[in-house]
Amino acid sequence: MKSYDFCGLTGNIVLKYSAKYDQARQEWNRSIQKYPLVIVYCYENKDIKNALCWSIKNNVEIRIRSGGHNYEGYSIGNDVLVIDISRINRIYIDEEEGIVKVQGGVKNSELYNFLGSRGYPFPGGSCPTVGISGYELGGGWGFSSRLFGLGCDSLVEIEIMNYKGNIIKANESCNSDLFWACRGGGGGNFGVVLSMTFSLPKKVKKVTLLSIYYPNSTLEEQVDVLDTLQNMFPTLDRRMNFRIGFYNSLEEEKAIYLIGLFYGSEEAALKIIEPLKIISPNSKVTSQYITFLEATQEIAKNYPPYEKFKSTGGFVFNKYTRSEIYKILNFISKRPKGSVFTSVSLYGLGGAVNDVEKKDTAFYYRGCQYILGIQTVWEDNKYASINKAWFKEQFDIMSKFFTGSYVNFPYEGIKNYEKRYYGCNIYRLKLIKSKYDPFNIFRFPQSINPFKKPCHYTKF
Repeated sequence: MKSYDFCGLTGNIVLKYSAKYDQARQEWNRSIQKYPLVIVYCYENKDIKNALCWSIKNNVEIRIRSGGHNYEGYSIGNDVLVIDISRINRIYIDEEEGIVKVQGGVKNSELYNFLGSRGYPFPGGSCPTVGISGYELGGGWGFSSRLFGLGCDSLVEIEIMNYKGNIIKANESCNSDLFWACRGGGGGNFGVVLSMTFSLPKKVKKVTLLSIYYPNSTLEEQVDVLDTLQNMFPTLDRRMNFRIGFYNSLEEEKAIYLIGLFYGSEEAALKIIEPLKIISPNSKVTSQYITFLEATQEIAKNYPPYEKFKSTGGFVFNKYTRSEIYKILNFISKRPKGSVFTSVSLYGLGGAVNDVEKKDTAFYYRGCQYILGIQTVWEDNKYASINKAWFKEQFDIMSKFFTGSYVNFPYEGIKNYEKRYYGCNIYRLKLIKSKYDPFNIFRFPQSINPFKKPCHYTKF
């Protein structure tokens, strides 16, 4: 085994023999168990630069981690150097200019708390511990997407550190190609995010958070709900967005749970969901007229501190026939052995998301109505291989019902992943990758590959 001299690294350095190593290597998806060579918790830019320099000199691959939520654990790896930026997490606001600047390690909940306490909403994600940088780089779906656009649509400037340790600023007028790529081109491909500047939405006093729960749902009810939803989305008030889960759980058996966020009154929100409510006499509707911050905190309660799972999803442009809906919902008809939860989920798009052309940013799948996601969750490690094999079989079936794949819901089993994640934008992304990371320093199992590999490294 090769030995390393870790001299030159700065920040909080966690090695394999460190007491905190086992906890430090954990990802949100606890089915991912990787053993990095060293984890560097960075506190300032020089820590990042020193880590990059050390990794290149020692020929050790790097991974970049902010929230640690990559479904396939691509922010970690065996025998790699992990650059963890979660502690570089300051937030600055300029209300006169209408912008907020966040450092690379800021999480959804931190930004929501900061802006929400000042009366601002933000088109961030739903899970509180997801890092804003990875969320934005992948496009960024959230409950506010139909009104404000994807997370990347509010980005006005980004600063990254390249493989040389240089800071690159990118916006519409400076390094505009990189700015384009950083709006949907996926996390970890071009450099380490130092900061992102977003435009601020207008302040809102209150929003309506609602839910519909269908316990013990029948297959006919499930089909009716999905069919009703797909007919609602094309003309749905863009102030409303839904996430809907059709699931089969160990505790509840088959059920449906819908969460909706509406930028308007409770009365108007309840009127919108009336067609969904009347599908089942057993449906249970709740609604709250609360602040945006309170709504994000309520939504956050749906997320456990960690899980063991496989999950992915793609984009839906057209309506399904009822026959196709039956086939889709067959996914949850029976859980694999050891699974405690399987689901088919819909994440609403459209609205402001589709105001942007597919080539205006690296996020290609504009014009669709929603993301269709699939998932299985298990608790006991002995069932991991069974669930993964089952998921692979189901993905081969289910992927026929959607287009492409959402890069923020990655799955290792995706073939031709570059084309599925980025569509026709992949050619331009590879050109930009070749320009800003020609040696492919920022690589991982499903990273964007440059067109050509130069024969030698540029010295620091």
